[in-house]
Amino acid sequence: MKLYSLQTGNLKLDGGTMFGVIPKVMWSKVYPADENNLCNFAMRCLLVDTGERKILIENGIGNKQSEKFFSNFHLNGMEPIETSLAGIGLSSDDITDVLLTHLHFDHCGGSIVYNTDRTRLVPAFKNAVYRIGERQWNWAINPNNREKGSYLKENFLPVKASRQLEFITKEGFLLPGIDVRILNGHTEGQVIPYIHYNGKTVVFVSDLLPCTAYIPLPWVMAYDIMPLLSVQEKEAFLKEALENEYILFFYHDIYHECCNLKMTDKGIREKETFSINEV
Repeated sequence: MKLYSLQTGNLKLDGGTMFGVIPKVMWSKVYPADENNLCNFAMRCLLVDTGERKILIENGIGNKQSEKFFSNFHLNGMEPIETSLAGIGLSSDDITDVLLTHLHFDHCGGSIVYNTDRTRLVPAFKNAVYRIGERQWNWAINPNNREKGSYLKENFLPVKASRQLEFITKEGFLLPGIDVRILNGHTEGQVIPYIHYNGKTVVFVSDLLPCTAYIPLPWVMAYDIMPLLSVQEKEAFLKEALENEYILFFYHDIYHECCNLKMTDKGIREKETFSINEV
């Protein structure tokens, strides 16, 4: 098995929304904002190459939305997922599995593209099975008013139409070398992949822990639908991760790709930060 970090670019989001009840005087010390109170966040995907399978976890914001839509997020450093794949000698057609932790637009927008003559939307990975949590799918199809703007149905409905969709219905084994857990604090049915690699466990923490800055328990996004549950899920996960020496792989942290953990007098914190190719 080999793991590859794939960049798809960055987006800017309001720091107050991203850090919730944490005062700016605190969060800005570890995750700086610009003059408009916007923080720059990565959209970093993970490619798991087992030899027989090429498993892509997340695929970024994509490029099919309108210029007006994208202007809200001040995209920068953008690189299509196809370009990142080409950098490791692969194409979209080589992907056998697309694993989406949840269906917010910044995680799954690259799933769907226009066909050649731009007359319809089709899966970007024509040979892949798209694996999505069933509870998350149902949640996204009938979104609540708070999250409605984060679920763009053009990002996922074409997968069902193409018959490439497979639901994740339970925790545990999913694919060779990959187990999953299902969490509900950030959004209903978020799937968290655990990858067993080189004798270690690498966890793609998605929006359970967007960045290292969120490791302290009270640091929770205002986007989370159930923030108290997020704190509970995070506390249980961090304890497990510390005890088992997990490596955390971050989707949104523009400064740090991975970290491990240590116990301090303030609780569990990051120990070292590093890239996935150092694991």
